Amino acid sequence: MRKEQVQYYNTVLGIYDKILNNNPQLEDAARVIAQSIARGQLIHVIGTGGHSNMAAEELLWRAGGLAPINAILDAGTNLIHGAKRSNIIERTEGYTEKVFNVYNVGKTPNEVIIIANAYGINAMTIDAVIEARKRGMTSIAITSTGFADSVPKGVPSRHSSGMNLYQEADYFINNFMPYGDAVVDIDGCNQKTAPTSTLCNTFAINLLMLTAVAILKEMGIDPPLWTSANLPDGDRKNKALEEQYASRVKHL
Repeated sequence: MRKEQVQYYNTVLGIYDKILNNNPQLEDAARVIAQSIARGQLIHVIGTGGHSNMAAEELLWRAGGLAPINAILDAGTNLIHGAKRSNIIERTEGYTEKVFNVYNVGKTPNEVIIIANAYGINAMTIDAVIEARKRGMTSIAITSTGFADSVPKGVPSRHSSGMNLYQEADYFINNFMPYGDAVVDIDGCNQKTAPTSTLCNTFAINLLMLTAVAILKEMGIDPPLWTSANLPDGDRKNKALEEQYASRVKHL
């Protein structure tokens, strides 16, 4: 076992511990999600740029995950169409409004949107929280306060306003991604390796969603959860949920 492997393992465990034990808004944010589902609404989720898209993909049609999830998977920021292209588009102000329109976001009162971006500073991210507010939505951020607070004003990766996602969302879950994302030093390398942002985002968002599931059960509501389609009876168990949500969830 290499020392670098141990360093990565211990660093990630430490981040997970922080996420679990230092997020006072998690319970309230999960309750908002549960209440929205109880009203029959979809929960919108967007990863605003590049690898942040994986947070939205994580909740879509996921084994053990909630069914009423409208994952916003915009082709503009998906890496399959070009990594640099994705980077350019996530820095394009005004783009998010059009994406929301395509995905029918905010059509009913008090809808909930989860905005996942570990960095929490780029144009698409900040426009998402601004647009959600305009549409009367409740926004929940998955982001890193430490990273956002460390990036200087006026750098190209920032929204022109200089705003930080965690300060603008109605609720935020700190994913404690370290500054720079990568965390492991290799002897002789000038740049650290072993990124953490996806691990931080997906752990935090799953922690949020499992709490919402528990709250739904406490409310006397049977949570609409997917069964793994790879199990022998998965297709049978999922059929009713597929019929219920296929016409409402764009990517289902």
